[in-house]
Amino acid sequence: MDAKTPTGLDLLWGGDEPPSRTRQGLSPARIVAAAVELADERGLDAVSMARIAERLGFTTMSLYRHVRSKEEILLLMLDAVAAVPAELDEPPADWRLGLERWCAAQWTMLRAHSWIVDVPISGPPVTPNQLTWTDRALATLEDTGLAESEKAGVVLLVATYLHNSARLSAGLGNAVSGESVAAYSALLGRLADAERFPALRRAVDAGAYDYPTDTAAEDRRLDYTFGLDRILDGVAALISQKTG
Repeated sequence: MDAKTPTGLDLLWGGDEPPSRTRQGLSPARIVAAAVELADERGLDAVSMARIAERLGFTTMSLYRHVRSKEEILLLMLDAVAAVPAELDEPPADWRLGLERWCAAQWTMLRAHSWIVDVPISGPPVTPNQLTWTDRALATLEDTGLAESEKAGVVLLVATYLHNSARLSAGLGNAVSGESVAAYSALLGRLADAERFPALRRAVDAGAYDYPTDTAAEDRRLDYTFGLDRILDGVAALISQKTG
């Protein structure tokens, strides 16, 4: 790889691991798997070279024979959890259904590995799996009549919205449970004086801050679909303008 290529990409794009990186029963793959386990269990702050080494039963210094830094591990972790589901290889019935399916798969990944949103952004997507996600999203827009730059803009907009929604969901945590939402709604009912906050009072009285009574407990979480629908409505308007 080029010397300016971000650290870690030589392992992802360079083929087989060099023999010097697979000694002593260690390998980048084992190190990354242990790091992902730590992040899934305890969050990104729990990922350190010392804790990874402890989990694997090796010294911290032994890890540096296989990976150069924690930053490299983070990049490898992102690619490891970002395998693209096979169903996204199938051509979508239309662009909107395709993007909705793409977003649902992304959301599943982001919820399964909520630490992803805490990884510092050091540049645009560059790993094989990240670029595969981008490719599949662009493919859904192939027959829309949009320019390639517009397709790329739509994918960036949708991906950014999902990432921010996942960050909010992870930050809220149990605050979006049924009990917490009910408590918040009750609190608003006491605080939202109709004279001082008339619009908010109307929303509270209309149940805008409650879950519908028929919402199952496992579904009582932050819902990204309302915002996504509004974004896709805008994309539909753009497509209509370009092709009408």
